Amino acid sequence: MPVVRVVVLWHQHQPFYKDLVSGEYRLPWVRLHALKDYYGMVKLLDEFPDIHQTFNLVPSLMVQIEDYAAGTARDPFLRVAARPARDLTLEERRFALEYLFQANPEHLIGRYPRYQELWNRFRSSGSDAQRSERYFQAQDFTDLQVLSQLAWFDEFFLDEPDVAELVRKGRGYTVDDQQFVIDRERHLCARVLPAHREAAVQGRIELSTSPFYHPILPLIADTQAGALSVPGLPLPQNRFRHPEDAGRQLELGLDLHEKVFGCRPRGVWPSEGSVSEEVLRIAAGLGVNWMASDEGVLSRSLGLAFLRDGQGRMPEPAARKLYTVHRYENGEAAIHLLFRDHAISDLIGFVYSGMPAERAAAHLIESIQQAAQPILSAGGDAVLPIILDGENAWEYYPQSGREFLRRFYEALGKHPMIEAVTVSEAIERHRNVDVLRSLVPGSWINANFNVWIGAPEDNQSWDYLYHARNFFTQASPNCSEEQRRLAAEEIFIAEGSDWNWWYGPEHHSANDREFDELYRKHLSNVYQALGATPPDYLAQPIMRGSAQPLFTPQTHYIRPRIDGERIRYFEWMGAAHYTADRRSGAMHGKQFLLESIYAGIDGENVYGRMDFVASPPAGDFEIIVNLESWSAQASRPQPALRLEAEVRAGTIAGIEVSDDGKLKAPNGASAALARTFEFKLPLTLLYSAPLLSSAHDSVAVRKLRLRFSLWQNRIPLDALPLEGWMELELLPEQDLSTLAL
Repeated sequence: MPVVRVVVLWHQHQPFYKDLVSGEYRLPWVRLHALKDYYGMVKLLDEFPDIHQTFNLVPSLMVQIEDYAAGTARDPFLRVAARPARDLTLEERRFALEYLFQANPEHLIGRYPRYQELWNRFRSSGSDAQRSERYFQAQDFTDLQVLSQLAWFDEFFLDEPDVAELVRKGRGYTVDDQQFVIDRERHLCARVLPAHREAAVQGRIELSTSPFYHPILPLIADTQAGALSVPGLPLPQNRFRHPEDAGRQLELGLDLHEKVFGCRPRGVWPSEGSVSEEVLRIAAGLGVNWMASDEGVLSRSLGLAFLRDGQGRMPEPAARKLYTVHRYENGEAAIHLLFRDHAISDLIGFVYSGMPAERAAAHLIESIQQAAQPILSAGGDAVLPIILDGENAWEYYPQSGREFLRRFYEALGKHPMIEAVTVSEAIERHRNVDVLRSLVPGSWINANFNVWIGAPEDNQSWDYLYHARNFFTQASPNCSEEQRRLAAEEIFIAEGSDWNWWYGPEHHSANDREFDELYRKHLSNVYQALGATPPDYLAQPIMRGSAQPLFTPQTHYIRPRIDGERIRYFEWMGAAHYTADRRSGAMHGKQFLLESIYAGIDGENVYGRMDFVASPPAGDFEIIVNLESWSAQASRPQPALRLEAEVRAGTIAGIEVSDDGKLKAPNGASAALARTFEFKLPLTLLYSAPLLSSAHDSVAVRKLRLRFSLWQNRIPLDALPLEGWMELELLPEQDLSTLAL
């Protein structure tokens, strides 16, 4: 009897949230999904021993889970949830309000009446942590701390008697309850990987892997792959081409899998289903037996559209091409390939959460049967791959989708013409393998790489990675083995796909800024690890934001004394003034140190002032001011200067003025630090020709733009403007007044 071999692959993945230099996690999602999804997805299959599936565990996710399981993870989100409410600082109270409500309102928050009550109170204050903090008392915070953790507990964990008793309590939690929840989290995280190992040993699941830090392998091998998928796609200024990194990321993933699970995986889900012929050659050379991608990649490679009718069926020739095992053969490279049914996979990810579980499961079984029917009717067997995220969809289902999955698995087991098998079982049992001689590069999203390259933010991030990678090549031979090891790991982390997932126009979240900052931090760590100062541009976000800080242009010449004292208000009247926006979504532990900046000219000098939120930071640090000049006829900045002031023991130990790395004699330049930082620079350091003319002379009108940043241990702590530059019009004083009108 013909059979449909249903291959379900759950891809378990979170970005690498750990800052290797500070040792802290910048976001909590590994821990929370380990509590809610990873264990239960495997454990549920204990009830259905004949349902075989494949679980893909990203190596960098496994490393983070092990860190939590060992109790060595330094997670500021967990620390705030664990601290007794009476001991929370004002900053921590506001942080708790901002982050402990980041959960699905209906299925996580709404499941617990007290959590819902607190969330409604927060929303009534405009979801503003600073505004709503006064309406939350100590008991409110304790209840929030406990329930925000319980809401992420797996259904199996919630059934355990002591946890169930805590849930029934509902409100009025104590410090002991709080500590119980925090202690239990570590033990629950410790059960995740052993559950996978046990199921794999029993032969009920297959475990596969991904390249270690989840990079888009075709782009790491060569960013030109973006234009091969989409001819004419705008690419970064610099071509990133490191196939050796792609191979090493893949090899490290295979090695860690073998170390943790005791055997080398046969298969790989390449990050985001991204494949190219170069990647297939690399994988085959490492002994990988199979990879998988999306039907869109197969469609473009074959020049064949997989179009369905109203019942989800396609013509038999097309169905036969999709629902089979493929084998790529080109030269010495040979590797099996499966291509996911995009339509059915997306039904689970995006549609069935809004349907009753029984109806959704029945529809899924019917969809599988209808899709494979053209092949079954011709007497052949079909292999139907369903591949999707194994974590993110379940927030949108009641009770993490457990009823839906139970009904689906039960129906699979009873159907006489369906086998639920692992990828390797499908390859072993399927007799009619299609041979592919060529492959168009692409991913599971639109069969191209446009999510990760092509947009201005994406391309800028690739250029930053290019420069960091080149610096590593040049500097690492002169460094110690430990320095090279740390810098190389930071490069590999920065090569991950997750950063560019959030850059560009396609995807946004409440944590966009955190992802941006963490990416730039990893790149900064490369330079720091090799004993160098990171480039100034890493102090500024790549991500364009909508927040509009307050900016006032210069209206009059200024001639302030440079002594670092803030009390001389009138000396800075008429200067351009920039006040930072409140920068919502700040991650815990991020200190915003800079409050505002001032700048202005007097025809001979440019002056600047930087005000701190409170006082200058403790310890030694550096203040850097970047200045660039524009003229009316130029489309790019012309002269550029970099002023660096070294602060030692609270005073300026020296200043340097440089032009493209070349030191300039700072004649006439001065700087001071007291309550504020102030500086003066002669404009002749930027210009040798006469400077000012009338605003009506469009040829001669020039602009000067400035950016201030604060650095410590070669890492940027804060910068103003946070985005872009502060601009000055280089004009006679009477014309400044006219422009201000």
